[in-house]
Amino acid sequence: MSQIERETMDVDVVIVGAGPAGLSAAIRLKQLGGEDLNVVVLEKGSEVGAHILSGAVLDPKGLDALIPDWKAKGAPVSTQVNEDRFLLLGEHGEVKIPNFPMPPLMNNHGNYIVSMGNVCRWMAEQAEELGVEIFPGMSCSELVYGENGEVVGVVAGEFGKNPDGTPGDGYEPGMELRGKYVLLAEGVRGSLSKVAIEKFGLSKGKEPQKFGLGMKEIWEIDPAKHKLGQVTHTMGWPLGSNAGGGSFMYHAENNQVFIGFVVHLNYKNPYLYPYMEFQRLKHHPAIAEVLEGGKRVAYGARAITEGGWQSMPKLTFPGGALLGCSAGMVNVPRIKGNHNAMLSGKAAAEAVFAALEAGRQGDEITAYEDDVRSGPIAADLKPVRNVKPLWSKYGLMGGLALGGADMWFSTIFGGTLFGTMAHGKSDAEATERARHYKPIDYPKPDGKLSFDRLTNVSFAATNHEESQPCHLKLKDPEVPVNWTLPKYAEPAQRYCPAGVYEVVKDDDGSNPRFVINFQNCVHCKTCDIKDPPQNINWTTPQGGDGPNYPNM
Repeated sequence: MSQIERETMDVDVVIVGAGPAGLSAAIRLKQLGGEDLNVVVLEKGSEVGAHILSGAVLDPKGLDALIPDWKAKGAPVSTQVNEDRFLLLGEHGEVKIPNFPMPPLMNNHGNYIVSMGNVCRWMAEQAEELGVEIFPGMSCSELVYGENGEVVGVVAGEFGKNPDGTPGDGYEPGMELRGKYVLLAEGVRGSLSKVAIEKFGLSKGKEPQKFGLGMKEIWEIDPAKHKLGQVTHTMGWPLGSNAGGGSFMYHAENNQVFIGFVVHLNYKNPYLYPYMEFQRLKHHPAIAEVLEGGKRVAYGARAITEGGWQSMPKLTFPGGALLGCSAGMVNVPRIKGNHNAMLSGKAAAEAVFAALEAGRQGDEITAYEDDVRSGPIAADLKPVRNVKPLWSKYGLMGGLALGGADMWFSTIFGGTLFGTMAHGKSDAEATERARHYKPIDYPKPDGKLSFDRLTNVSFAATNHEESQPCHLKLKDPEVPVNWTLPKYAEPAQRYCPAGVYEVVKDDDGSNPRFVINFQNCVHCKTCDIKDPPQNINWTTPQGGDGPNYPNM
């Protein structure tokens, strides 16, 4: 624990993260405990929803379980999916994959196209009506431990450090928010969750967590081209054999289209440039015909947990638990995790409330783990647990065929054809040496359908106070130039979707320097995941900094 003296605030439950998991936990706790229970939610974004980025087609089962009358309460969940399309893209054309061979779980009937940022803003309103205290702009920089090593709280709201990390003139040390239980709902690769997973050995005996990078733009398109409720997913071009992944295009309200691209981060070629693959995608005839004549109004990016059932760590530790994407609860073939995040928040809240009623605190809420491992989240994740490793091992066509067969077998017989397959390497370890590959020549963005990276980042409205320490920490400052550059052509220049990292040289090509433009960061965490030597550690900047997504 830090030696800095801080004020302390004691509550019953501290929740880190105002996403669907954290807000669900807060709502359920107050539904059960009422005014007698003090629940605090800490959110690093400038407002609830500012850092929320998701596709998103929402399976409402999480909302149904948490707030059964969500429609009557005015939830921003109204655009029901009315057309489901799957396209296999070639460079100049596409093949529509018929829906009937798809396992039933792939059907989006009954699901909704939503802005999860707006859903979370609405959930925050429901939480506050119940008496939950929500503090946005409050980054949580470290865990606080008790006498026996249990987690008893977090440090939140530290501001005003100099670039070298020393206290500045206006330094505010923040305060310790202490709770009988601390729930970490930070989303993918959360900084405190990473600490807890390592300290308590929560991933021991589990497969490495796997990730994807999801990039998204919101477009306002010609009303004549808008098809409210249409959902399109694509695979194939432009990635081909270079990487796994695909795109989505959702026709939302107000003549808007959510267009996104996911690249699995276990790709081998260090010259792959995920952002430029996304920009290239938009020139495919099937996509361009929708976007032409429209305008892009927002951009953002976020890592996605893809390891599934076999990569999910132990969920509880002394004094707290991991919720939602902090643990990795995305159903990969469905590209959906928000419903499981909500269900995990509800389950954690019920376990915490039972523990508090029994007079407990600071121990492990094992009932939560039991619920996740045997309840509706397990029923959602276990049948699809082999889709990701099959795709990784056998490529697009082989993975589609074998993964589809395995999902059908699970649907009919309740088992699996392959047992539980391993993932093997981490995404960082999957990156191969640059000498095995040639640089990829990407088309220059045209400024109409495709855009350069820094221009697009301006549409994320991201901002970081420049006088603070860089929140992207290098374990060894010499590694990028002396090791990663010669061996891997320094892929941080390409895998970052916000242009944070660059290698700068003198005019004659000598004296390379690794530059970190942390002001551009959109908090996607890709660098923390994909850096081959694992030399980059993403830590939280001061509260309120980062992207300000309007309705992602």
